[in-house]
Amino acid sequence: MSHTEQLDDGEGTPVSVKIRERLKAARHRFHSNDNIAEFIQPGELELLLDEVTAKMQGVLDAMVIDTANDHNTEDTARRVAKMYLREVFAGRYVKGPTVTEFPNAEHLNELMIVGPITVRSACSHHFCPVIGKIWIGVMPNEHTNVIGLSKYARLAEWIMGRPQIQEEAVVQLADLIQEKTQPDGLAIVMEASHYCMAWRGVKDMDSKMINSVMRGVFLKDANLRREFLSLIPRKA
Repeated sequence: MSHTEQLDDGEGTPVSVKIRERLKAARHRFHSNDNIAEFIQPGELELLLDEVTAKMQGVLDAMVIDTANDHNTEDTARRVAKMYLREVFAGRYVKGPTVTEFPNAEHLNELMIVGPITVRSACSHHFCPVIGKIWIGVMPNEHTNVIGLSKYARLAEWIMGRPQIQEEAVVQLADLIQEKTQPDGLAIVMEASHYCMAWRGVKDMDSKMINSVMRGVFLKDANLRREFLSLIPRKA
């Protein structure tokens, strides 16, 4: 099978175009931090991998890198395509993790904090890594759904596995956890290093960005908010 046949599924149209047309027909947004898994049909992710490989090879050619004779870069286009689609940006192309929810049978109503959860993302401006930690505070009520502690990490990984900016990522994660658990209050703090500052630009290795989202009682009750923030061992 020729490379062109791999890309166009036999009908002459690249698979990326087919996916994009479905998204537009459904009026579904497909920004860099949006999940589009429901619009990708079985087998198409592999075709998309072939297409991205070909495009990435074009980038390497335009950068005047002799991948045909340089043993270090001869497979780089494929490796980069796999990295983007299957690893660092998988949160765009795969469905969310299965999260089993249980009723709050014991009527728990005390502050619960999960973290630090290590998260890895990339800025949508330069595709440079964003690496940091997240703390999640939940104030449940008798109607709150209880999920396992590891599931918070799974949800964070899924949301962060997309090109985006930190401020929007934290809001997306808050929306998802709010939907899954329905607590009285939700608080999220994220602290991360941005390699678009450390690797390029000002090349400052020490700067970090910290931002938070407060919902429900965390927003209304200053004492609860202070308690949550005081219990986060950010200096550890």
